Amino acid sequence: MKNGVGSMGLDMLTRKSVSLFDAVGGWRTVAEGVASRALFLVAYLATGKVSTSALITVGGVLVFAVVRLYTDRKVWQPAIGLIVVGVSALLAGKSGQAVDFYLTVVLAQTAGGVLFLLSMLVRRPIVGVVLGTVRGERSAWRRDRSRRRRYYLCTAVFLAKFAIAAAVLVPLYLAEAVVPLGIAATLLGGAPAAGVCVYLCWRILRERTVA
Repeated sequence: MKNGVGSMGLDMLTRKSVSLFDAVGGWRTVAEGVASRALFLVAYLATGKVSTSALITVGGVLVFAVVRLYTDRKVWQPAIGLIVVGVSALLAGKSGQAVDFYLTVVLAQTAGGVLFLLSMLVRRPIVGVVLGTVRGERSAWRRDRSRRRRYYLCTAVFLAKFAIAAAVLVPLYLAEAVVPLGIAATLLGGAPAAGVCVYLCWRILRERTVA
């Protein structure tokens, strides 16, 4: 009976989490983010010009945005994508350095690591806060020792991801190594690494819940 209740709770959490993921754009937004970083790198390798590569990338993301607007009738997801890429392109175009296109990724990963670490230090692990909100239980999970530990562990998984990403990206950025930085930003700062974290957290929550 306990297993059945645990499985039901996990299924409900999974459905709500998927709904939340879809609400913020789903895999389409993730794919577009990866594509924009890869597109800049490919354009730069092909042209050798920062400004041209930045314009090509902005143009590509604009196409993504128009398609999204036409098919999904959603405005804010493509708008955010355009803003992020626009800022990245502006930084690179203004400095004339291709590595500056990935500065937003470097800063985001570093800031993410700091944020996740602080959340653990103040005993408000971000994964617990987010899932507690999704489940509609607010901070009730903090009174459940087992669940609290699972949320800390999941938060630690993401913290490790951010720490590894920052440890790789910052030196590459400072060394102005465009190609390795572009590849690392796409893999560590994008969907591949995040997907691994989500899978690990799903396993952690599933195994402990069913048990």
